[in-house]
Amino acid sequence: MTHKIRVTRTVSLPDKLKLALFARAPELGPQILFFSGGSAMNPVSRRLIEYTHNSVHLITPFDSGGSSAVLRKAFRMPAVGDMRNRMMALADQSVKGNPDIRRLFAHRLAKDAAQDELIVELDNLVFGKHSLIKAVPDPMRKIIRNHLRFFREAMPQDFDLKGASIGNLVLVGGYLNNERSMDPVLFMFSRLAMVRGMVRPVISSDLHLVAELGDGSILVGQHLMTGKQVAPLTSPIKRVYLSKKRRNPQPVQPAVRNKIKKIIAGAQLICYPLGSFYSSVIANLLPAGVPQAIAANGCPKIYIPNMGNDPEAVGRSVHEQVEILLACLRSQGGAAPDRLLNFVLVDSTNGDYPGGLDLKALAATGVEVIDTPLVSPKSAPYTNPELVLGVLLSLV
Repeated sequence: MTHKIRVTRTVSLPDKLKLALFARAPELGPQILFFSGGSAMNPVSRRLIEYTHNSVHLITPFDSGGSSAVLRKAFRMPAVGDMRNRMMALADQSVKGNPDIRRLFAHRLAKDAAQDELIVELDNLVFGKHSLIKAVPDPMRKIIRNHLRFFREAMPQDFDLKGASIGNLVLVGGYLNNERSMDPVLFMFSRLAMVRGMVRPVISSDLHLVAELGDGSILVGQHLMTGKQVAPLTSPIKRVYLSKKRRNPQPVQPAVRNKIKKIIAGAQLICYPLGSFYSSVIANLLPAGVPQAIAANGCPKIYIPNMGNDPEAVGRSVHEQVEILLACLRSQGGAAPDRLLNFVLVDSTNGDYPGGLDLKALAATGVEVIDTPLVSPKSAPYTNPELVLGVLLSLV
């Protein structure tokens, strides 16, 4: 099926010639920027590397649940789990040793073991005696062991290792080893694991995501919004903001770094992608300077709403989500909507949008609706990554 739209030119979706060119030389592929967070984008990311090695993934570092919460409390640092997940999704699995690295990074210490048993397993990793670390080739093995050693030496005596992700511990060790700087360790692991894209936190501060609900409730911590560790929300989210403190949270708006502004300026397409609406997408846009950097870049911008249940978007239709997204983007200045969002990508025939999909109301927001097949028989009820990429790559 061919769907024609207007940008500054007529575009056919999918543009099979363009896709073939990108697949032939992905190292020269386009710089598509994703404002993302959790795991929803990982299937798309794994296919994306077949077309471009130059994608950029700005990740929210505000996860406050599970082992991430334990690490953040111990070291007063941003969460690393979503960055680790995305790097592994973008890693070239054809490179020798990468599947072994992926298995190591995905390994979690047992949740039901005693602390002294978990310390023995961690020490076996540090000293190269564990089967998972033995499988990793040098020089990656030595670097991983070195960073695990830094973590082990810095680990507080009361640190709870139950359920800890080894990949997260490695990244935390690298963070500590690089004077609490995240970029060097992300860069190094990206090179060694052949990560075919750039992964960076949108901001490197230790902050908490706060949600104000329609019933007046205040939730402090991303894990309280996602419906995974606690019961799903029953009242819609009214607004979200960042806070330095968990107790008595007050809104703060730290400025995004200049290097992130430059990264946004270099994008050839900006995507607000699949993922939890508030904690994965909106949260990325909260730091001061992000909307301005987006508006300054004249490339196409596209929003892909979730299919299926998103606990954070309870009671929100797709056109309401677009209005919220635009309001967030315009909250730091008066940029015209067409500088911030041009397209919304939906599948009205096969897609499942629990909050409702009203195409007329969606068009009334001022964005152009691309209504095209995104779900295949094999992927149903979820999006087919290849169909999503066919649209994104054709718009570049």
